[in-house]
Amino acid sequence: MLDKLKPVLFDSIMAMCKTAGWLKEQLQAGNDSLLVMDCRAPELYDSSHVETAINVAIPSLMLRRLKKGNLPLKSLLANGEDKERFARRCKTDTIVLYDEYSSEWNENVDGGSVLGLLLRRLKDEGYKAFYLEGGFNKFQAEFPAHCETNLDSSCSSSSPSAPVLGLGGPHSATDSDGSPLSNTQPSFPVEILPDLYLGCAKDSTNLDILDKYGIKYILNVTPNLPNLFENAGEFKYKQIPISDHWSQNLSQFFPEAIGFIDEARTKKCGVLVHCLAGISRSVTVTVAYLMKKLNLSMNDAYDIVKMKKSNISPNFNFMGQLLDFERTLGLNSPCDNRTSSQPLYFTTPTNQNVFQLDPLEST
Repeated sequence: MLDKLKPVLFDSIMAMCKTAGWLKEQLQAGNDSLLVMDCRAPELYDSSHVETAINVAIPSLMLRRLKKGNLPLKSLLANGEDKERFARRCKTDTIVLYDEYSSEWNENVDGGSVLGLLLRRLKDEGYKAFYLEGGFNKFQAEFPAHCETNLDSSCSSSSPSAPVLGLGGPHSATDSDGSPLSNTQPSFPVEILPDLYLGCAKDSTNLDILDKYGIKYILNVTPNLPNLFENAGEFKYKQIPISDHWSQNLSQFFPEAIGFIDEARTKKCGVLVHCLAGISRSVTVTVAYLMKKLNLSMNDAYDIVKMKKSNISPNFNFMGQLLDFERTLGLNSPCDNRTSSQPLYFTTPTNQNVFQLDPLEST
């Protein structure tokens, strides 16, 4: 019985999947019967996506309706032109869906992901739907010429009115008094500690910004964004090849990232920590650094970063890794663990009161 099922399962898996090479060939040939759908958060789509792809944004409140099957698929498309395009072509076109890192059958279909839910729904309704093996991460790494990238939008602070599945930190986007935090974010890196800057991909390409803040060290927390000035010899780079996906183990790189940041600050050089949008991977590394150097719990370190940059949003898996890191550091009561030789400075966003923050010498 089991032996008979194996070929059927294998055929089903193959029938659901398209490779990055196949998609590249279709795009190169200008296939008019291809509809590519990006299932990632809008800010990631705006920063970079497969050419011709349209974005599917699913607020968490709509997921239950999607699972029950009583949500029209075209309602998931925010752009009016995309809705019309989907309605006109979905029944005849080959549809390819992708998220950041999808590569396995169970991950897409059985794991309850947005992509998996859409894939099942499209298949159930008789559409020719497939998922892209390896997701956007793999496709962009292999065929960057077929991706549209906009570094200007990678620093965007705009966010959907309702939280998108898979995004968000341990706090809601409100201040301590319950009022919404401002969406106005500076278009330059934010100084978290003296000489430690948190930013996005665009910041790492701006020589004027790097010079203004004395940044000579750049920590690139992406697998495929280039270290633009590496051959010039003026900057020291470290690249952490991690995608913003729940399956990634970012914590394994915490020690070397912390060491890299320490090296820069010891030399009184500015160090920029960046990913693509500057809201998840780079934030996780920055929070880990604060935890280690200031003896802070995850929540306390996260709050300091959020005071400086209110649109941060590490994925839930990275937050779990930070909690594990907290246990490794033995930070049960950070206020008690911090000694008088480890002062803390930060500025509150409401009344601009200034508190002491760790000078490097005291850590």
